[in-house]
Amino acid sequence: MLSLFSKKNNALLGIDISSSSIKLLELSKSGSKYKVENYATRPLPDGAVVEKNIVNLDAVGEEMLKLATLTKTGTDKAAVAVSGSAVITKTIEMNAAMSDAEMENQIVVEADQYIPYPLDEVAIDFERQGMSKKNEDRVEVLLAACKKENVDARVAALDIGGYEAKVVDIEAYAMERAFNLVCEQMDLDKEGLSAIIDIGATMTTMYILRDGLSIYTREQVFGGAQLSVEIQKRYGLSPADAASALMNGDLPDGYESDVLRPFIHEMSDQIGRTLQFFFSSSQYNDVDLVVLAGGTASTVGLAEMVQEELGTKTVTANPFAKMTMNNRVNKKQLQNDAASLMMACGLAVRGF
Repeated sequence: MLSLFSKKNNALLGIDISSSSIKLLELSKSGSKYKVENYATRPLPDGAVVEKNIVNLDAVGEEMLKLATLTKTGTDKAAVAVSGSAVITKTIEMNAAMSDAEMENQIVVEADQYIPYPLDEVAIDFERQGMSKKNEDRVEVLLAACKKENVDARVAALDIGGYEAKVVDIEAYAMERAFNLVCEQMDLDKEGLSAIIDIGATMTTMYILRDGLSIYTREQVFGGAQLSVEIQKRYGLSPADAASALMNGDLPDGYESDVLRPFIHEMSDQIGRTLQFFFSSSQYNDVDLVVLAGGTASTVGLAEMVQEELGTKTVTANPFAKMTMNNRVNKKQLQNDAASLMMACGLAVRGF
């Protein structure tokens, strides 16, 4: 079975493979305190990863190898994640007296009841949850299954860079851990209903959490690349110059009204529609906190404008706010990249 729910290990590298880049993060922990030991990113060529699926393994592997040469990490053991849309999760009840091995055997035998794919095409794993509320002799078991091709592509990409995939996680669970860490680091209240808006280059994923636990995920094809492309067109900038200008807030007069405001308005509409979709299928009608993540989240003024549009407290994620850092880490660059490292952070803390 796949190690979706592996036991705690010592340090794991968190490696996030997104549509535009690969991000690596290494943390250490002493007591309750985390320290950033290493981090690095590598851009990916267009089309190498499409809608969270690795399309060009050679291109991803090549950048993974370059990433490995940039960093001298304390371990080669890594955690990666697959998209929630690629995973089937189901809570089932089983005999509480069963050992893990017995549960595994029974799940394999009965897999066709839970998984709409041939068993030889999927990677599956399970984790015991709490005791059943209906029957004291039974335990709730969370079952997860993912097409092997999605898992194998990520494992192969890591292997090219010399990394060993010890854990293949699910993005929603990694983001849940990152959110709880962000709340600790930024003194935020995780109680109530929170929305993480992870704005990638081409896709935006909304994660809804209740009291720090993930309850809903939705992906939509909309991302920060649209803002970057508009900046390039309007001001005649290269992609690299547009990215730098965005990060530093170094853009011409009129940028906010002519480019940023329309983008944020469109993004807020997308967020609003996704929230309404969630509200219509749940008992909720409002969220208490919005956390912006992803590369675009660090855009100067973005959090303030989204808060104004939505009328909800909005912050830009910084999971490293109170962490110490190894001398090799560029502190200023890490702060600039902090929001884009949420997923990598959620994967890295998996080891502790």
